[in-house]
Amino acid sequence: MSGGRQSTLPQAWRVSAPGKAPEEEEEEEEADDDLLLAAAAAAAEGSPAAGPCPAAGPCPAAGPCPAAGPCPAAGPCPAAGPCPAAGPCPAAGFCPAAGSLWIYPTNYPERGYQLRMARSALLRNTLVCLPTGLGKTFVAAVVMYNFYRWFPSGKVLFLAPTKPLVAQQMEACAQVMGIPARHMAEMTGGTQALSRRELWATKRVFFLTPQIMVNDLSRGTCPAVEVKCLVVDEAHKALGNHAYCQVVRELSKYTKQFRILALSATPGSDTKAVQQVISNLLIAHIELCTEDSPEIQPYSHERQVEKIVVPLGEELVDIQNAYIQVLETFAGRLIKIGVLARRDIPSLTKYQIILARDQYRKNPSSQNMGIHQGIIEGDFALCISLYHGYELLLQMGTRSLFIYLSGIMDGSKGLTRTKNELGRNEDFVKLYQQLRDMFSDTSQASESANVYKSKPVFENKKEFIYSHPKLRKLEEIVIEHFRSWKKRGSDETGEVRTDSTAVGTADTRVMIFSSFRDSVQEIAEMLSRLKPMVRVMTFVGHSTGKSTKGFTQKEQLEVVRRFRAGGYNTLVSTCVGEEGLDIGEVDLIICFDAQKSPVRLVQRMGRTGRRRQGRIVVILAQGREERTYNQSQSNKRSIHKAISGSKTLHFYQHSPRMIPEGITPKLHKMFITAEKYEPSNSRTLSKERRPSSLLHKSALFSCVAGPVELQACPWQTHLQKS
Repeated sequence: MSGGRQSTLPQAWRVSAPGKAPEEEEEEEEADDDLLLAAAAAAAEGSPAAGPCPAAGPCPAAGPCPAAGPCPAAGPCPAAGPCPAAGPCPAAGFCPAAGSLWIYPTNYPERGYQLRMARSALLRNTLVCLPTGLGKTFVAAVVMYNFYRWFPSGKVLFLAPTKPLVAQQMEACAQVMGIPARHMAEMTGGTQALSRRELWATKRVFFLTPQIMVNDLSRGTCPAVEVKCLVVDEAHKALGNHAYCQVVRELSKYTKQFRILALSATPGSDTKAVQQVISNLLIAHIELCTEDSPEIQPYSHERQVEKIVVPLGEELVDIQNAYIQVLETFAGRLIKIGVLARRDIPSLTKYQIILARDQYRKNPSSQNMGIHQGIIEGDFALCISLYHGYELLLQMGTRSLFIYLSGIMDGSKGLTRTKNELGRNEDFVKLYQQLRDMFSDTSQASESANVYKSKPVFENKKEFIYSHPKLRKLEEIVIEHFRSWKKRGSDETGEVRTDSTAVGTADTRVMIFSSFRDSVQEIAEMLSRLKPMVRVMTFVGHSTGKSTKGFTQKEQLEVVRRFRAGGYNTLVSTCVGEEGLDIGEVDLIICFDAQKSPVRLVQRMGRTGRRRQGRIVVILAQGREERTYNQSQSNKRSIHKAISGSKTLHFYQHSPRMIPEGITPKLHKMFITAEKYEPSNSRTLSKERRPSSLLHKSALFSCVAGPVELQACPWQTHLQKS
């Protein structure tokens, strides 16, 4: 291992001449700085530097050998000095001078686990599992930079599932390792095919979505054989025929010589899913740190996890019982003909019915030959719809159930047979009428709830209806948090106050997760009544439903920016807020629902505890949802046990050796000064757009008042000025 005190990038590219004392090396290093800089700059531009190599032997470009082709087998090194390779390069495009070192930055505090993970990922295909906020992107940047140095004509790729994540990761990697901006490119769905063709030909480091990569591989636009390093973010998504899996399969048709580094906060929902990820991404090794790992404790703050179980309450139980009567009618028909196993109808799940339908399709029973197959299929579809509604009722409440059933009964979901069958069932009609009376204005609100409008749709509502007891508990927790934070005062916490103090709020943030958009809107409506203490905003995906317009990805980034700046102090989010995006420091996370997959909870928990102690509250309905949560925690423990034991998982055995035999890169630590990063114009929001569409969307929940009052809200006036 070698150490360094260099402050500029090209100085690390140098390999010390053999036989020199350390003192002589230091004196020569200082004397030759200017020559090294000139030679390295010329090398990076692909033009020979004037004059002999200052190191008097080894090529000074032990980092980025010139971009224009592989390290030559014979003849002068393009950086104007003899290349140390005596014969042909053993690996296509590998520069032995650069490959004698691997560089690790000291401009960030060194963490032992990151150093270990980076070293491992250089040598074999690795899945890095680190809790959110502990530096997965840093590890990726180190690995990418070294492959960028080692293979001067190779391509280095970073795949992320969404546009905002692509932009975020490109900026993060540029700031960590200082890869020149002129060598980097961002490619997403907004980049035209012709432009991408030119970028593939002229750039070396790419940040892109997997769909774009698949398209360009199939068209032959992407020079697959030149890809030397592939980083896959949010790697737990690599299941089935996901675009990540397609990328690896397509690349493998052209070349086996590329390194894969996969990143995830958690590798999968169960051991079967983890094995799929390993197989699909050709993983040879897993580097895992859990929240309890001793080596990450100095760098993570305590995250207190509380489970609060809320009884359903008498009113909700009455509606549940009425709904079960409807379920018994239709599920009973499938049980009677033997295509659905006889069991307690309230304990059935939507997933179990889907499995039963799949089994029926594979092996239709001979005793049902007299019944038209379409009727049985129709009953399966009806029961799947009803059980989805049942899960909404128990997890989210009566209002979410009503909105869902309204979509069936008004025909907007296209379930004509389901609508007709339910309309003939007296128990259902009675229950549906009861819900209509309860939420008489909700259907009207849903139809007109266009978040582009500045006039809120809920302002005429007389009184908020708590459609689930969990809502009262959530409201209670949020109020208690802001009151206690205000009482404590930010000065006591030792935190530096941000701009949020300018609009009269404590420097604290709350994030609430719910899986369904209707529930997100309901929670935001409830909390909007608590202004100015609570300034709430929704955060949803870009797809547009019947009741709401989605956020474009640019608008998602703008919501995150304002949340971090203090414009909003409470964010109510669907799953779009769980993964990847740097939301900023959040002190309280509230999970309004439980998911079977531990991936979801781990991602949500990662939003807090980054810079100070965080609190996570999981609100669960008594019974079914509580059991789901407990099962999720059990799955999480079994995954960690399987990975640590490694006996039940089968790893890829043919991970390529990207470094030629006989070369063992030595660790060289150095301080890296990165270029100032300038985001591309294509994804910078214009000033005109910021206060327009997003402000209109925020009006729905931020200030429950008309357009005149909206302008009077001091924090929004402050944002518009900024």
